[in-house]
Amino acid sequence: MEKKTPLYAWHESHGGKMVPFGGYLLPVRYETGIIAEHNAVREKAGLFDVSHMGEFVIHGKDAPENLRSIFTNDFANMKNGRARYTLMCNDSGGIIDDLVVYKMEEDRWLLVVNAANREKDAGWIRQRLRGDASFADISDTLAQISLQGPAARTILASVSSTIPEKYYTFIEQGRAAGVDCIVSRTGYTGEEGFELYCKNEDAVFLWEKLLETGKSAGLIPCGLGSRDTLRLEAAMPLYGHEMDETTTPFEAGLAFAVKMDKPGFTGKDALTGKEKPRRIRTGIRITGKGIARENCAVFANGKIVGKTTSGTFCPYLREALAMALVETGAAAPGTALEVEVRGRKIEALACALPFYTLARKQLPLKKIIF
Repeated sequence: MEKKTPLYAWHESHGGKMVPFGGYLLPVRYETGIIAEHNAVREKAGLFDVSHMGEFVIHGKDAPENLRSIFTNDFANMKNGRARYTLMCNDSGGIIDDLVVYKMEEDRWLLVVNAANREKDAGWIRQRLRGDASFADISDTLAQISLQGPAARTILASVSSTIPEKYYTFIEQGRAAGVDCIVSRTGYTGEEGFELYCKNEDAVFLWEKLLETGKSAGLIPCGLGSRDTLRLEAAMPLYGHEMDETTTPFEAGLAFAVKMDKPGFTGKDALTGKEKPRRIRTGIRITGKGIARENCAVFANGKIVGKTTSGTFCPYLREALAMALVETGAAAPGTALEVEVRGRKIEALACALPFYTLARKQLPLKKIIF
């Protein structure tokens, strides 16, 4: 049976269409619709309930050593108040999950994991902890609210004086609208934004206060549908689509989060020598008529070279776009491809990722793709 976030009743009473996701019931959209919600985040601001995400704490003097051995990225020189994206691999180099690690103190770290992988991740980490290091799953004690878009900073500044200045930094002892919370400059939309972690009992008040404060700036509540189209437009991978336990970080295009020069971590031996994979994640622009979704076969010169992992019509770019895992030789931007959609092959081109970044936002839409 799916769980409910502290904001469930609010979503239901305000027109949220509730659907199961990651073990929770969450709004896929509101009456405004996915396109309006998507474009609000690109042009103004959107508010997301992401309380389904999992949160763990690793505490103890041997916490840094455990992070080094379990995860692919390097945390040795991280300062307190910094966050870092990383992967957790199995012994074969496949991705168990992707997550964000927050350094509270040298001996205390917060991990934010995907909701659907929460139990799996907790079991994997617990089995591998060594020395003076304790593990706690605090997911059920926290709500997470994500404020995203060009107006996000202005809106947050209206209710908070604790605003992280740099991307992937956070303030643990933050406050917003009088609510104690962790304020993190992170997100999953490709826009500037902030994620706020608060106690469950404070979630509705904080949510409503942000909406009230941001109304004049165009802030609206947003659901899972626009969260997915936004992350795809920004080419941010989603677990179970662009990566899984059969996909290596190098295939998923996530080499930046793997530090092969640090001492051994789980999966390192299997990944050694595989830095240049035979298949790679690439972008695909649909030039024919149609929209590619996930698991569509991709062809080059009549031969199957891979499959799509995610795809949709992207509202801001106004293009049908997809990500795919294809043979490396077919991934070069401009390569002519075909994608099979419902038994019909439609023309496409390989293109560079990401499709959308803030740096490209001012370019004409047709120039953003290439």
